[in-house]
Amino acid sequence: MTEADIALRPPTAGEHEAHCAVERQLAILLRRANAFSAGMGRKVHPELDPGAYGLLVRIDQSSPMRSSDLAAYLRVGRATISRQLKVLEELGLISRSPDPEDGRAHLLALTAEGRRRLDDARSAREGQLRTLLAAWPEEDVRLLGRMLERFNMLTEGMHP
Repeated sequence: MTEADIALRPPTAGEHEAHCAVERQLAILLRRANAFSAGMGRKVHPELDPGAYGLLVRIDQSSPMRSSDLAAYLRVGRATISRQLKVLEELGLISRSPDPEDGRAHLLALTAEGRRRLDDARSAREGQLRTLLAAWPEEDVRLLGRMLERFNMLTEGMHP
């Protein structure tokens, strides 16, 4: 059965109930994750915009990287990303250097201060997760990680 066939077939009552439960739980998770991310951003720097924590994480994962690649990854416009990056640069958390392959572009990277602050925030986040999941068996924690990875892989190419 193809994806198109699945999409056209009416869901069974059980499938409908299961998908509604996933949608409800994802909505809760996303609201809480946004609040959590905002808090993590404040741990990096008190003046950091709530969404900027995710920018720092992505720059750390993929640096050096172009701002246009960051904008494409996050599915935001170049003007939006430019404004956000300007603040990160003014706070001393990222640096820009000329792209040796394209003189018009710049490559982004964390500064030493940005790395230190991000590492400190990540350590705090890991401690919070460890506390939240302390009562879970290790295999359940690993299963959660695998399932989240599997779900994230499904959503990689989605557009709002």
